[in-house]
Amino acid sequence: MYRQAMPFWEKAAFLSAVMLVSLILVAAGISVLVFLTRKSLRRYKPVDLAVFDWLGKHTSPSRNRLMLFITLLGKHQFLIPANLVLIFYFLFVSRQWFSVRVAAIALSSLGLMLLLKFLFRRKRPLSPLLQAVKGLSFPSGHAIMAVTFYGLIIYILFHLPVPEPVKWILTVCLVVLIFLIGFSRVYLRVHYASDVLAGFIIGLLWLYVSLAVLNRTEAWFKEKGIPVAAVVMNSQDAFTRENTLLWAPA
Repeated sequence: MYRQAMPFWEKAAFLSAVMLVSLILVAAGISVLVFLTRKSLRRYKPVDLAVFDWLGKHTSPSRNRLMLFITLLGKHQFLIPANLVLIFYFLFVSRQWFSVRVAAIALSSLGLMLLLKFLFRRKRPLSPLLQAVKGLSFPSGHAIMAVTFYGLIIYILFHLPVPEPVKWILTVCLVVLIFLIGFSRVYLRVHYASDVLAGFIIGLLWLYVSLAVLNRTEAWFKEKGIPVAAVVMNSQDAFTRENTLLWAPA
């Protein structure tokens, strides 16, 4: 028998605090690099412009439509519903700890991306291929979110009873999709190549840090005698009870 699990909101607050501290530490380290590398971004401008010149020779209406579709898979209009579907599935259907990982990594990645854009404040390319995009350029939010979201799916695949051939085929497809999302941003001239490359590196770093923190948190629950399955089930049961009371007739 396991000891009584802490209330759902206490678990959520504890996990939020752990992720917030991790985010602050990583952001602090990157902030130091901002002041060391911010001016050096200008050195990459000729390379970025050369990439634009090369891609400009390979554009076509059909490729434009394809790149618009691929870039959609890295936009918040797609990623928000996709994250919610994963959270719902792992929380209410399979009742696994992955629901916490999805929510924590999605929110923290968004916060880190917005913070870095604010710190670097690099403007977007002046001549987008099709239409201008609002916001700042460095690092690429699409690249960061693509790595953390689809990278997390790859991580989940290797922790589920999925047949090995299917697991590796899906992994290759997801890795290719991540690179295509980043490439689409450069193709459409809404990001410099250096924006996307930095986004890939930062996204991979943050995914690694987040999973390490979450795995340590899971181990902490187990050390306290609270199995992970109990944490998720109690959270779901608490949610169900709260909604039952909310809609119950007076």
